[in-house]
Amino acid sequence: MASQLRSGTDNTQQFHFDENCLFCKIVVKKIPAAIVYETEEILAFNDIAPVAPTHILVIPKVHTQSLAETESDELLGKVLSAVRDIAKKFDIANYRTVINTGAEAGQSVFHLHLHLIAGRALSWPPG
Repeated sequence: MASQLRSGTDNTQQFHFDENCLFCKIVVKKIPAAIVYETEEILAFNDIAPVAPTHILVIPKVHTQSLAETESDELLGKVLSAVRDIAKKFDIANYRTVINTGAEAGQSVFHLHLHLIAGRALSWPPG
């Protein structure tokens, strides 16, 4: 079931929220997370099962199931800008970004999220 989430410092911005979504629960602080970056529309936190010394998940606060279902180019740009800002904030020069779209691609939480992975040599191809 979906409802509206009020977020932001002035509580005037509303977002689509899914009560059954793990990441939506992190956005509203019902589930704790090690938050490393936050704006009115974006949240980033450390992955609980990191694959590298630095493994940060960057999510829009609005619930959107996947990249394929995200209609807002502006929102996608904000997610990518957040990755850049986080890398600068933590002085990360070399990193990989990953967006899994769909279960067969490895998406396990169906809320758009980008993995920022760094801190070790990463091989290619992934997976």
